[in-house]
Amino acid sequence: MTASLYKYWRQGHAKLRDVEHVYMVLVALVIGLGGGLAAVGFRKLIGLGNTIGWFESEYTLDLLRAIPFWWKIPVPAIGGLLCALIVYYFAREAKGHGVPEVMEAVALRNGRIRPRVVLAKMLASAISIASGGSVGREGPIVQIGSALGSSIGQWLKIDERRLRTLVGCGAAAGIAGTFNAPVAGALFAVEIILADFGVMQFSPIVISSVAATVVGHHFFGDVPAFMVPQYDLVHYNELFGYAVLGIFAGVAALAFVRILYFTEDLFDAVKVWPPLKAVVGGAIIGVIALWYPQVFGVGYEAIDEALAGKMVWHLLLILVAAKIVAVSITIGSGGSGGIFAPSLFIGAMAGGAVGTVIHSIWPESTAGPGAYALVGMAAVVGATTHAPITAIVIIFELTADYKIMLPLMISTIIATLLATRFQKGSIYTIKLLRRGVDIHKGQDVSVLKHLLVRDGMRSETVTVRPGAGLMDVIATLIEHPGTSIFVVDEHHRLRGVITASQGRPVLTDPTSFAAFIIAQDMMQESGFPTVSPRDTLADVMKRLAHYRGEVPVVENGRLVGAIWPEDVIQRYNAELFKRDMASGMASAVSQGRRAEPIPAMENTSLTEISVPARFVGQSLGSLNIRNRYEATILLIKQKSGAGEELVNAVPSANYVFQAGDVMLVMGPDHQLRRLERGDMEITG
Repeated sequence: MTASLYKYWRQGHAKLRDVEHVYMVLVALVIGLGGGLAAVGFRKLIGLGNTIGWFESEYTLDLLRAIPFWWKIPVPAIGGLLCALIVYYFAREAKGHGVPEVMEAVALRNGRIRPRVVLAKMLASAISIASGGSVGREGPIVQIGSALGSSIGQWLKIDERRLRTLVGCGAAAGIAGTFNAPVAGALFAVEIILADFGVMQFSPIVISSVAATVVGHHFFGDVPAFMVPQYDLVHYNELFGYAVLGIFAGVAALAFVRILYFTEDLFDAVKVWPPLKAVVGGAIIGVIALWYPQVFGVGYEAIDEALAGKMVWHLLLILVAAKIVAVSITIGSGGSGGIFAPSLFIGAMAGGAVGTVIHSIWPESTAGPGAYALVGMAAVVGATTHAPITAIVIIFELTADYKIMLPLMISTIIATLLATRFQKGSIYTIKLLRRGVDIHKGQDVSVLKHLLVRDGMRSETVTVRPGAGLMDVIATLIEHPGTSIFVVDEHHRLRGVITASQGRPVLTDPTSFAAFIIAQDMMQESGFPTVSPRDTLADVMKRLAHYRGEVPVVENGRLVGAIWPEDVIQRYNAELFKRDMASGMASAVSQGRRAEPIPAMENTSLTEISVPARFVGQSLGSLNIRNRYEATILLIKQKSGAGEELVNAVPSANYVFQAGDVMLVMGPDHQLRRLERGDMEITG
């Protein structure tokens, strides 16, 4: 019975996949409902943690003020410990705010996220927020929803292009379910996560966003996330006040980003067991909360007070600084939670402070402080995330009042322009830039990450000794087809580099300099890059952005080869073509068909083959598959130790097959059948 049901499922699924748009809409609907339910479950889990730690399902500022200090300090410390243990032993991706990890998965791993991240992030962030960690729930919900979308896509064996879209569906569901803002959820996914506004990506994301919003309405009602004040643009001169707010919000956002990463560096420099750092961080948050309990948790109640204009300007400014410090310590020490709600908090306090001052000066011509607090939320979010469209739309959806659009646009755009002028990356992308990942430039450099320098270097190098005469150096430069020669000592250790540009001044009259210039006088001793044979060609590509000559390959100080720029570029183009071709063909193969004939190539097919048992433990080069089977391996799907499928890898000759690997192979039909059997006899 079970086998029959599975058979019908496979047949129906295969037919449904042929109707691509309908199929993606249905999968997006499932992800939206699942993401909405995950958001509900996450909030319920936080409520359970609140009950355990503070004896109420949702702690209030009055409750926190009444709790004695000897309870207010250990609770966040214990919560930090539990959160860090989950992160350290179960899923390292669950540390921090989560959105950069999703962006990295989309940019570099084609949207593949480990399924365990769903549970790990949910538990770690719920504990961190419930115990008082000064973080938000939006980032975790985005990562949870994205991991859910990725897991569903991987289970359905959806191709890489559409898998990235499903990750965006999960992210949109998380934001929409949190803020009751379906449009903002969709824009967050396409502006921040995917950075792609294409119709093919946007349609499924909108479906997921709407589905998650419906789920949120069912469980929490059709209510906004904040108590939004009545808004009026009293006079058009007031727009100058909102411009001032934009400048102040931009400065606050820059301070937030820089202090956050400075604090992370401080904690990283302390070489102790990571969970101990989280204990210290949690205890510090508890100490701050003795005076300013508003910094605990997501801070929505404090935001509501700022929107209602119930705080004095100097308290609002103090809370801006206190929240920045508290969030930085929570995340830097190893906590898990988002920075979206803290950005809203900082913006509300900053806007409220500016609005209080402006309203006190021109009470008849300006709106109340609450209106400025509302606009300040969008301005700081736009400046920290470099996503002004999402920030504007979120606040607009919360108010449903078109009159707020002009102030929103002015403040948010000014704040974002200021932030982008003085900070290259957003609060999300800086984390990736510090890892050497630039998702906006050179994403395709990742195709070279599997290729080592030793596989692409030229072992024959043109060298001279430090004492070589000028005429010998000039003769070598003229005869050498490249632009650089290397100066080495008697032990072949690299001493320096001489480029054609360095020799050009003496070429006009070499006889005048021949008597007193040697190679050592002309060589460049520093300022040029070197690589080792174990580095990747992706590393070389990054160095070539600032250096145009041949890159010396050095091992233990000795020159062992050189990497020529044209060789790297040629290999890059070849790998990029191979990846794009294989990815497109793999999509067709994965639609349920065992082998796909290649048009215009008689008796030649593209198919996926599980690696034969006798190949396991042997390298691709030693098996000589191209000659033995007349076949070309385009991609290898690998399995991790935990059994999750990893990103497709373009194989190198040194790759050693592992159990569970799957090859995407192109070749003659009869040879592919031999390869599948593992027949080692050479034919032809």
